[in-house]
Amino acid sequence: MRTALIIGATGLTGSKLLDLLLRCTEYDKVVAFTKRPLSLAHEKLEQHIIDFDNLNAIKHLIKGDDFFCTIGTTIKKAGSQEAFTKVDYIYPREFALLAQENNVGQFLIITSIGANENSKNFYLRTKGQIEAFLRQVPFKSVAVLQPSLLLGDRGEFRLAEKMGAAISKVLSFFLVGRLKKYKPIKSDIVAQAMISIALQNQKGFHIYPSDQIKKQALGYILHKINPNN
Repeated sequence: MRTALIIGATGLTGSKLLDLLLRCTEYDKVVAFTKRPLSLAHEKLEQHIIDFDNLNAIKHLIKGDDFFCTIGTTIKKAGSQEAFTKVDYIYPREFALLAQENNVGQFLIITSIGANENSKNFYLRTKGQIEAFLRQVPFKSVAVLQPSLLLGDRGEFRLAEKMGAAISKVLSFFLVGRLKKYKPIKSDIVAQAMISIALQNQKGFHIYPSDQIKKQALGYILHKINPNN
C-alpha cells in the first residue's frame, strides 16, 4: 500500500486526481496540502490547511511514496509575474526539496507543452525552469506531464481558454503525426495518466507530452479493468 501526497487538489486537474486517488486501491492514504478546506471527507484523506510561505513548519508531514504536484495559476489570476513565479516555480521547488529530504521516492508534476527554461515566453520559461530544477533533485523517479490546452469545467470563466478550446477543436483534425501533442486534452485524462505513471514508478527523469499522456491514461483504464495484469 502506498501514501500519496498532493498539492493543487482544489484545481481543475488536481480535484479529479484527488478523487481518483481516494478510489485507487493501491493507495491507502492520501495527504492533501491546501490553502482552504476541501469540500469532501474520506477515510483515506488527511488534509492539512497550511501557509505555503512557511513550509518548514509542516516539513514533518511531507512523508509518503508519491508526490503529485498539480498546482498552477495564470498571470491574470496571480496578478503579477512575481506572484505567478511563486505558485508555479517556488512552491513546487520547496515542496520537492522537502519531499526528497524526507525520502519521498517519486515526484510527478504538470507543466505545459512547450515548456523551456530558455523560452522568451514568460509562462513557458517558468514551466521550463521548474523542469530543469527537478532534473537536479535526486528523486528515484521524476515524471513531468506536459499537456496542451486543458479542457474541463474550472468553475471560473477564462475567455482565452474558451476561445482556444473552440479554435483547437476545429484544428484538431489537422494535428496529426508530430503535431498530435498539441491537441487539447481533458483534465480527467491527465489525472488518470498521473496515477498510471506513478504506479509504474520508473526510475529516472521522464517527460510525457499530451499524446503520450493519453496513452498513459489508457494504461490506467486497462489496469482498472484487469488489476492483476
